[in-house]
Amino acid sequence: MHEAKDTARALVRIGYDGTVHKQFRAANAQERFDNEIRVLRYLERRGCDFVPRVLSFDREKLELVTSNCGARVDHIGDEKLQSLFTELESFGVRHDDPYMRNITYRASDGRFCIIDFEFATILEPDHESSLPQQEAPTAPARAAHLRWSGTTDRGKFRLNNEDTFLTLAFNREDFVYLGRVGECPTEDFDFVFAVSDGMGGEHSGEYASRCAIDNITSLLPRRYRMSAEHSCSALYDCLYDLFQGIHWQLTMLSESYGDGHSMGATLSLVWYVGGTWYLAHIGDSRIYHLPKGGGMHQLTEDHTHVGWLRRAGKLNEREARNHPRRNVLSQSLGAGNLLIRPQLAKLDVAPGDRLLLCTDGVIDGLWDRAIADWLIEPTGDGTELPDAERLVRAAVAESGRDNASAVVIEIGG
Repeated sequence: MHEAKDTARALVRIGYDGTVHKQFRAANAQERFDNEIRVLRYLERRGCDFVPRVLSFDREKLELVTSNCGARVDHIGDEKLQSLFTELESFGVRHDDPYMRNITYRASDGRFCIIDFEFATILEPDHESSLPQQEAPTAPARAAHLRWSGTTDRGKFRLNNEDTFLTLAFNREDFVYLGRVGECPTEDFDFVFAVSDGMGGEHSGEYASRCAIDNITSLLPRRYRMSAEHSCSALYDCLYDLFQGIHWQLTMLSESYGDGHSMGATLSLVWYVGGTWYLAHIGDSRIYHLPKGGGMHQLTEDHTHVGWLRRAGKLNEREARNHPRRNVLSQSLGAGNLLIRPQLAKLDVAPGDRLLLCTDGVIDGLWDRAIADWLIEPTGDGTELPDAERLVRAAVAESGRDNASAVVIEIGG
């Protein structure tokens, strides 16, 4: 954790996963601690989405853990400031310290937020007891099972492999690193699949991608500290904070490690939560959706200028593949980027569909049409191999200039 504030009244630290840890001190610490929890829980039940959410707390240590509402602002107009606190009152709470020091900016959705509710008043305390307690909504239909395969290859010319991939299942009690190939029922587990491509001098790229993948386990405590409904916005915040935490860690490491000044990584991830799939991505690795009925489309955006030109219709696939700056990233974790804006989305998938996660070594070797063919209608040698291995072998055979990694998931009915 790194320290964000240390005053006589409170110590505030930011966890590697982006969570905010606030320890109350000095006079009336217990009273202020209890009041902030009470107010934030009240606002959550009222559906207020521009304040922190309580994730956990420790009454003995007077420590409160909340979601992160972004960075403090240096300037905001008086009219905008007043409108934010007026909006808060529409949810039944008056902030008794209504100043700029308690305003943050949340980059994930471009929203100004309000923090620090130790001095705040619920305007209608009688209404508080009448609010319904949160209940989990009816869960969406859950996939009966998942089938997956994953593999990585350093290619023909690289001396080391800077790619890493992950297949992981977890629940409240435990987590399990899955094998390269497998199939299992979903039952009460979450599943995470990811690929990362590292960059940097010497072996910094290997370390960066491994760091990105290993930090995904910070999802585990966050997921089960959420309120019962595990709302979409809460899961987005969890993913956003995860990416920000990895970015901050890689940035700090690159500043302290001489050979790692350009240390960075891409990260493309899908997360299965109670029947729903979520996507989080930064860089030029990719996630594709292959529907059961045919066709294939790219779900992620390449965070390069060439990727932007392609999305804008100014380049076709051939021109983009041959562009001299196709591998120059505009966003990645670490690598000297000041700010990052990861792509977050909820996925619409059905039984029989497949998801492909792959690094740019696969894309360098195979055109989109060839990727689809190797997954859906493979021919020739290797048809008996798992999907991911068959795809990576084909990509390395065609090019092999870069490390190549893939994870393929098939959603069972």
